[in-house]
Amino acid sequence: MIQKNIRELVQYGLLTGLIEEEDRIYTANRLLELFELDELDEDNESVEVTADDMERILKEMLDYAYEKGILSENGVVYRDLFDTKIMSMLVPRPSEVIRKFQDKYEKDPKLATDYFYQLSQDTDYIRRYRIKKDQKWISSTKYGDLDITINLSKPEKDPKAIAAAKNAKQSGYPKCLLCMENEGYAGRINHPARQNHRVIPVTINGSRWGFQYSPYVYYNEHCIVFNSSHIPMKIEHDTFCKLFDFVKQFPHYFVGSNADLPIVGGSILSHDHFQGGCYEFAMAKALVERSFTVKGFEDVEAGIVNWPMSVIRISHQDTDRLVALADVILEKWRGYSDEAVFIYAETDGEPHNTITPIARRRGDKFELDLVLRNNITTEEHPLGVYHPHANLHHIKKENIGLIEVMGLAVLPARLKEEMEHLAAAILSGADIRQDEELEKHADWVEQFLPKYEDVNRDNIMEILHHEIGHVFMQVLEDAGVYKRDEEGQKAFDRFTGSL
Repeated sequence: MIQKNIRELVQYGLLTGLIEEEDRIYTANRLLELFELDELDEDNESVEVTADDMERILKEMLDYAYEKGILSENGVVYRDLFDTKIMSMLVPRPSEVIRKFQDKYEKDPKLATDYFYQLSQDTDYIRRYRIKKDQKWISSTKYGDLDITINLSKPEKDPKAIAAAKNAKQSGYPKCLLCMENEGYAGRINHPARQNHRVIPVTINGSRWGFQYSPYVYYNEHCIVFNSSHIPMKIEHDTFCKLFDFVKQFPHYFVGSNADLPIVGGSILSHDHFQGGCYEFAMAKALVERSFTVKGFEDVEAGIVNWPMSVIRISHQDTDRLVALADVILEKWRGYSDEAVFIYAETDGEPHNTITPIARRRGDKFELDLVLRNNITTEEHPLGVYHPHANLHHIKKENIGLIEVMGLAVLPARLKEEMEHLAAAILSGADIRQDEELEKHADWVEQFLPKYEDVNRDNIMEILHHEIGHVFMQVLEDAGVYKRDEEGQKAFDRFTGSL
């Protein structure tokens, strides 16, 4: 079987364009070496494969490697490290990928990103067969259609791998998952393999950055743009300049930055980076509900967006004007307090106010959305006042980063089974409070269930999906510094009036 698998994988490489006909023998010999074989059987029978066969081919190769002792452990972490090594035999060198990207970019930036996105999938850096497992649906709300995802593409580590990672020698190389040094790295038990990973160098605002795709693809062409140096996130004048520089180079993409403070920032604050892609989120579709004018910037369109979080949108043909106004708003917000609505710029010298910015092209104009954030905590809300409150933690407890801000919920994998079990419990009339796994959902169910006259096997999951979407809407409202009631919106107007 391994002989056939090698021929199949070589054929897959030819099919996807990862290798060319002249590379056939060379690639087969590299795979023979990897599997500690001396020769390829003479078999004139041709093999036919499709792109979907890759998962099966790799599984059979991994099973063989474990049986022969080439793969020491059979858990998912070890298998992922080894199948990345297998795929590295087919992946072009960085210089070749960069050259092809740049050739296509000269014709059309979209041609270049299409090529690179396809390559990132064909090399198995983006594991398509896992991404397909994610549960996704749309939830209609008063703010528009929110995207909901239960993330199932990150495999659960087995206990052996967890124990091994705990005991493994700690390494500072690469410094984090976003560093340039990940490209081609073999990985280890506590760091993923990246031999099939390629980075496109880009110059952003005069500095060297890298462009890649997220291996988890939460939305279409989910890309990451990262500083070539391992320096922390910071929202400042240069951030706005860099965002617009990227959008000018890739006008079919939006790009945004996580905030630069804990709780309201992303998961990696230690490395300066942005996220972008070819997707229109609900927040981008949301309209400005109130316009305002800033003195000295009468030529710049500015307004408050109809969104659960507190968003200022500014628009102009000249990005220099947008950057200048963004500087004014950021500087004002950093030091702004309004005790009447529990907004404090700092407490005991610790700063709380920051911004999550998102830039995009809109016709012949540029837009910049500035989402006001605050990370203050209290005894009642130890994880953050402007963070999902405790009554919503049964669905979403994690930080609200850039992706959630724009209207896409990335929910934990546990919810898949919990919702299946909850549906069964509701239909059978079971006492949810007596179920250790489901008890945390009891208050929620008691709140929404009376709204539905007929709950049956055909509609129960649709109901649960709709109600999860409603919870995510509340999550975003909790994260909004200015609440959507009259008092909150008057306070928002006080801030914009102070600019």
